[in-house]
Amino acid sequence: MTIRVVLADDQALIRAGFRLIIDSEPGFEVVAEAGDGQAAVDLARSRRADVVLMDIRMPRLDGIEATRRIGADDDLAGVRVLVLTTFENDDNVVLALQAGASGFLGKSVAPAELLRAIRVVAGGEALLSPQATTALVSRFLTELRSSSPHRIPGLDLLTEREQQVLVLVAHGLSNDDIADRLFVSPLTAKTHVNRAMTKLNARDRAQLVVLAYQGGLVRQGDRLPND
Repeated sequence: MTIRVVLADDQALIRAGFRLIIDSEPGFEVVAEAGDGQAAVDLARSRRADVVLMDIRMPRLDGIEATRRIGADDDLAGVRVLVLTTFENDDNVVLALQAGASGFLGKSVAPAELLRAIRVVAGGEALLSPQATTALVSRFLTELRSSSPHRIPGLDLLTEREQQVLVLVAHGLSNDDIADRLFVSPLTAKTHVNRAMTKLNARDRAQLVVLAYQGGLVRQGDRLPND
């Protein structure tokens, strides 16, 4: 099965470089290029994209709003957004994650890492790491949320185990890592994650991280809980 990719960046030279890498790999195809966010949304729909590589700063419609529109469109439910950024500590990256992006990459990413990232998000996973994405989400939500946690619809429906798994996801742990900590199989860990996503109406793990912080299950500076 071929992974269909839309490149969204206002710099043609950057799009050309990414296209060369992606089109040279079997199982990948760049199906369209967009120079602004509105074109990215339109092309994601018309070209049946699996993944949109989305720059943040673009004319007409920025990458954050374009990501939000893709996430809000039921017809684009299967489209995953992978944010491209020059500065990986940019708070706009976190805004994009909150808008529904599945992860982010620096524009200086190595070709092999780019292809791996596209494959990961196309498979429904999120490109998260404890050192990067979780720290950004933590800082952003700590600055913007009120003193009391937000009420997250569906949070009270989670079982104790699902809440425990949600906390571990928010710390950037993979399914294998969660399985090791909880002494369960990776399949069981994945099942708990998927159930939490369903109950919280989250598109992917990136949104689970945001919801965990917004709901007060995890706060800035928290360490991994003891088993």
